[in-house]
Amino acid sequence: MKNDVWVFYKDIEPEKAGEGVVRRVLAYSDDIMVVENTFSKDAVGKKHSHPHTQITYVKSGRFLFTIGDTTREVTEGDTLLKTDGVVHGCVCLEAGVLLDIFSPYREDFVKD
Repeated sequence: MKNDVWVFYKDIEPEKAGEGVVRRVLAYSDDIMVVENTFSKDAVGKKHSHPHTQITYVKSGRFLFTIGDTTREVTEGDTLLKTDGVVHGCVCLEAGVLLDIFSPYREDFVKD
């Protein structure tokens, strides 16, 4: 829930966020949100945009990301910045986990 000081992974209900993608909304407030996305190999994060700044940290796996007009391969430890309104998406080349940080939080991801 919004503004929870302690968010325990074991208590987070995973939800399907696309074919081969599972999302877990972690800690968040009005200003910032952390979301974990677990991708199966060949899963696609469809190209989209939103009015949030987003930083993605590649926790594991290998992904082909497109941000705007540029496509690059990223792996564990890489980070990506997507400013509000920029079109972005990915294809998972090797199963992995992405941590997304959004500012402000994604109201469409929660049921508060």
